[in-house]
Amino acid sequence: MVRSCWKPSGEGDDELLWYKDLGNHLYGEFSMAVIQANSSLEDCSQLESGPLSSDYLGPQGTFVGVYDGHGGTAASQFVSDNLFCNFKSFAAEHQGISEHVIRRAFSTTEEGFLSLVKKQWLSKPQIAYTGSCCLAGIICNGMLYIANAGDSRAVLGRIERATRETLAIQLSTEHNVNIKTERDELLSKHPHDSQIVVMKHRVWRVKGLIQVSRSIGDAYLKKAEFNREPLPYKFRLHEPFSKPILSYEPSISMHKLHPDDQFIIFASDGLWEHLSNQEAVNIVSNNPRNGIARRLVKAALREAAKKREMRFSDLQKIEQGVRRHFHDDITVIVVFLNPKLIDNSSLWGSPLSIRGGGPANS
Repeated sequence: MVRSCWKPSGEGDDELLWYKDLGNHLYGEFSMAVIQANSSLEDCSQLESGPLSSDYLGPQGTFVGVYDGHGGTAASQFVSDNLFCNFKSFAAEHQGISEHVIRRAFSTTEEGFLSLVKKQWLSKPQIAYTGSCCLAGIICNGMLYIANAGDSRAVLGRIERATRETLAIQLSTEHNVNIKTERDELLSKHPHDSQIVVMKHRVWRVKGLIQVSRSIGDAYLKKAEFNREPLPYKFRLHEPFSKPILSYEPSISMHKLHPDDQFIIFASDGLWEHLSNQEAVNIVSNNPRNGIARRLVKAALREAAKKREMRFSDLQKIEQGVRRHFHDDITVIVVFLNPKLIDNSSLWGSPLSIRGGGPANS
């Protein structure tokens, strides 16, 4: 197993930036970058290329995960340590990849984390309010599977043959209650709770606490047993609840890859706060592949600096924790697709495992 190294920030770079400028996966090349804004880096991510089944006899492919943590690092680190392992186990059990396999991987990861919360409830009650958005992409046998719980995003760059322009196609469904359809869905699931979604600080939030309606973790909004002392008062709801307020279930879509599909950008919400889908796709299509994830991160930071009417160089000097007032943790993974390799089911490359974020990697 090859575990590639993150390069620490170099000359002229931000001290909170880590990156892998260019590497190879089974179907082409990839670029990764992570920048920290919180006191502890709450984003985790991974790219795994090679066997997608724990018995090593199953399909080969590439797995990409972006886990945008909130409330701390516990949930995103747990997802990073367990989701892909669970996925491989179920892929072996069902002898292939399917929507059912992906759902079981998410479900088992959720159950595992809630068990951890229960085990640590009295010693570490704060783990009950940690959660993670969870975006996963699987490329295998000419197919692309996208699963998302939360507001990270996967965007495809596809060449439009008539104009030769690269179009941005969003592949993931987002679960942020600032989107009206997401508010409506939550209201339909909780018709007797007029306070299920509340406007707070000019932003819609579930119970006035959290913007996403789906995540791994956030046990305090899924099981009433974790919404009481010793949980800090600000996270405790005044009224009891009998069914989970948040869901862990991902929205899943499947795409048959086309020769005109050039690349996929997987990124946490921190990037999309500052760049539109098309802006991000334009940057990737109009610049060299080497270091492209780092270039996307810097483009987002320049926008964040501009919004606060400050110089980009000054933003780069702000330390973690304080930096969160200007932008969130940002994770970007750009996966390039070689059409000559996409439909080749007999590919066998060197296994690759690379992680970004979390205490062990930062």
